[in-house]
Amino acid sequence: MKTKSYQSLVEHDQVRALIDNVEQVVVGKRREVELSVVALLCGGHVLLEDVPGVGKTMMVRAIAKSIGAAFKRIQFTPDLLPSDVTGVSVFNQKEMVFQFRPGPVMSNIVLADEINRTSPKTQAALLEALEEGSVTVDGETRELEDPFLVMATQNPIEYSGTYPLPEAQLDRFLFKFKIGYPTKSEELDVLNRVENNHPIERIQEVLSLTDVTAMKTDVQDVRVHDSIKQYIIDLVTSTRLHHAVSLGASPRASIALMKAAQAFAFMQGRTYAVPDDVKFLAPFVLRHRMILTSDAKLSNQTSERVVTEVIEQVRVPAGEEMR
Repeated sequence: MKTKSYQSLVEHDQVRALIDNVEQVVVGKRREVELSVVALLCGGHVLLEDVPGVGKTMMVRAIAKSIGAAFKRIQFTPDLLPSDVTGVSVFNQKEMVFQFRPGPVMSNIVLADEINRTSPKTQAALLEALEEGSVTVDGETRELEDPFLVMATQNPIEYSGTYPLPEAQLDRFLFKFKIGYPTKSEELDVLNRVENNHPIERIQEVLSLTDVTAMKTDVQDVRVHDSIKQYIIDLVTSTRLHHAVSLGASPRASIALMKAAQAFAFMQGRTYAVPDDVKFLAPFVLRHRMILTSDAKLSNQTSERVVTEVIEQVRVPAGEEMR
């Protein structure tokens, strides 16, 4: 069966300019680019699980260049230490004081490459940054820059020498999704674009960090009617009650889904969220926050199928309920 193509609904001029700019580098993945911008505007983070070479790194770099953001890449390896991520205090013998040397996480946009290849202790060094936007080193808490976006990648094929992300860490990511292979025509377009030089070298800044910060403030003003909030709660609660799920989505998932709906509505030029915002975003917010039962796994049940069933079964609020 042919997959229905994604129809972009972005109406906000600045957001559309940002996405169009990134698409000079990332071909045919507008939905994934838009989801990344949703995360940027609502203060969330993204986990990209896909095979090598599909453009994960290029997408992150393109977003950073498009908004003039400081960009750092952390290559997660088995020998990486927490201080290699957060930073370390070094004693200055000349001035006889300890000086803090910030780690790569103290940037605007951070690419955490192959995050599942490092030890759980180093993975945990990201938890405070993901949830609270700060890092604590030697008892001193330092705030991270705003905007702050972590895009982590992991390879779903290679499991040797990897450390699966614990549920507490997965729960800190707003979205988890794949980029996927391009179509033949899209791959031809990619070849044409990189024939002489890579488009990432030509991409220009189209927004400033001040623009992004202002948009983040506007996103917080997007109205979410009580009936939509109840719809979100019903969806999340249904994952906890589903017969194939041993551990459902947490209250953090409800908050994440509401915040994402606010950003998605803003991108479409609206000052209020609608049920379709929630329905579109729910799979990307909920799928990675559930643990299936052993019986469900043996019967080849998937979290994707569970979320689809939940969305189909939960009643959508009618228009008159939102007045």
